[in-house]
This record gives sequence, C-alpha cells and structure tokens, in this order.
Amino acid sequence: MVDDIAGHRVEVGDASGCEDALADDLGWGLGMIFRAYVKAAHAAVADLPGGPRGYQVLSAAAQGTVASQLALAQHLGVDRTVMTYLLDDLEAASLIERRPDPADRRARRIVATQKGNELLTSLNDRLRAAEAHLLAPLGAETRATFRAQVRLLATQLDAVDPPDSPCDLADEVDAEIPAPRPGARSARSH
Repeated sequence: MVDDIAGHRVEVGDASGCEDALADDLGWGLGMIFRAYVKAAHAAVADLPGGPRGYQVLSAAAQGTVASQLALAQHLGVDRTVMTYLLDDLEAASLIERRPDPADRRARRIVATQKGNELLTSLNDRLRAAEAHLLAPLGAETRATFRAQVRLLATQLDAVDPPDSPCDLADEVDAEIPAPRPGARSARSH
C-alpha cells in the first residue's frame, strides 16, 4: 500500500521489506523500470551480432541517417576500432554492406542489406513486444499517457542538460546496475 492521494492508500502489489520502504522513491521506481527495460531489450536483440550496439548500427544503416563509417562511430559514441569489429561482424552476417561514398572515395557508407532490413523489422517487433510486456500492468490509455509523459520529460531534460552522447549515458547507467546473483531468488518468488 502507498499513499496515492493524501489520506488514501492503494495496493501496489506484493511489495515487502526494502521495496515497501522505497515504493514512494522516484529514483528506485525509475531504476526498476529501467533495469527491466534494459533486460528485455537485451534479450530481444541477443542473437544480433553486437547485441544492442549492433541494433543501433543496423537501425542507423537502414534509415540512412549517417553518411560514413566514421560519422556513425561518432554518432553512436563507439570507438572507431570497436566500430570496425562491429561492422565486420554485421557484414559477415550479411546484414550491412560498406559501400564507397560517391562524395569521398576514402569514406565508406554503411547500408543495410535486404536481409538486414528484414531482421530489423523482426527486431523492432520484438522490442515492441518487450515494451508491451513491461507496460502490461497499465491500461491502454495509461500506457499512451505514460509514454507521452516520458517523451515530454526526456525532451525537456535533453534540451536543458544534453548528455555528451546518449550511448555514454546508457553505458554509465548500465555499469551501475548490478548483475543478479547466481541462485538468488526474489522475495516475491518465495
């Protein structure tokens, strides 16, 4: 139970112990949502070379949003050497191609192949399914409102204090999330 409106208590599920004490803490709530999202998103793209980074590269290649391999590395905040290995893996899987840039023969454009575009469609479906599962406790109207509020907050915060790189920010937060202990079970599963 948590206070929904002053003087009113609403049930929030099977919260106990530490979770009960933190139920009103915004940071704890955002952390739990983010952790669940990251876990679901990683699982959705796990079979793609490079996982989430591979998804970002494939998505950018399919959209044609970045002009060159170097620009793509800079855009995603990926070291050039790491980007080369990632592109090698995606190219070996026939998901992308490196094509000479007509404007600069030394540069290579990264383009999604037909197989890459087809896989991207499947990955996008998997990510939407993961998001739907994560947001399932909310009704359709509440999900739409939640998404709109998150988008509003994110764009406002980005305008006021943009991160150097969204990828660096995600890596920073990812590094702070502890991995589950082997054999540890949630108090809810007892």
